[in-house]
Amino acid sequence: MLLGSILLLSADSLVTLSNLLGLSIVLFGTLGAVLISYPVREVLRVVSLAIRVFQGGGRRNEQDIEALVQLARLWFSGDPRKVEVALKKMRNPFLRTGVELVIDNTPEQEVLDLMRWRMVRMKARERAEAQMFRTMALYAPAFGMVGTLIGLVNMLAVVDVGDLALVGERMAVALLSTFYGIVLANLVFKPVAVKLERRTEERLITMNMIMEGVSLLSRRRAPAFIEATLNSFIEQHHDELHDPLPETEPEPETETEVIVEEKTAGKAPRSLLNPWPLRRKVAPVLSDVDRFHG
Repeated sequence: MLLGSILLLSADSLVTLSNLLGLSIVLFGTLGAVLISYPVREVLRVVSLAIRVFQGGGRRNEQDIEALVQLARLWFSGDPRKVEVALKKMRNPFLRTGVELVIDNTPEQEVLDLMRWRMVRMKARERAEAQMFRTMALYAPAFGMVGTLIGLVNMLAVVDVGDLALVGERMAVALLSTFYGIVLANLVFKPVAVKLERRTEERLITMNMIMEGVSLLSRRRAPAFIEATLNSFIEQHHDELHDPLPETEPEPETETEVIVEEKTAGKAPRSLLNPWPLRRKVAPVLSDVDRFHG
């Protein structure tokens, strides 16, 4: 919407900013460079992944916690058969693998090692996919410049003809190719890369939460304790490194400050209205003076 508004305000019509030849140079040049850099299978998988990312979905932390707590209750009931039936209906393969290993009485450390290895592999694979889009963001402006050079060369070839319409057409290819390369790099490829990286971080948080739950399940913790522990993973904290500054209480005013304020306000000092506190302070001083002279 924002891009469309800018284009409408900056040009007489959208046709002015459309040039199929310049766009083809940028798109096919970037695609060719990516296919040379990466296997075709990885390129196709990344394209489908980007479509799924923009379709939404989000994290399913609450559903994963509920499923894990339900499995813990079935596990504590002493009926592994019910746990196996519930695992077949589970859609999270990471959680399903961890619980299956716990049911098979696999040592806790071996279960955690396997789950950590799967996390590391997933992180490396998805970061490589995001890096592919960052590579495309580098290629697109470069092929925009290629289109600019091609357009300028073709324009110089027809300068002698004197046909301004033909010169303008070649000049449009030259200028709009760079425009398309910059727009695709900064409005498509880089945002998709950032989106994939943030999705990876969210998935790692979820996988850490599941791994902690599987560890508690292996140690036969109570389902209520597992639920309370996992809920701490999805709580929102403003700042976990610094505590908020405590509210400072005003210091009590001294009696001299109170007397000065009351005189300024035109009131009689409270020490004159009630001289008993002042007598208690002066009395010890007078007694010391009497002992000195005595």
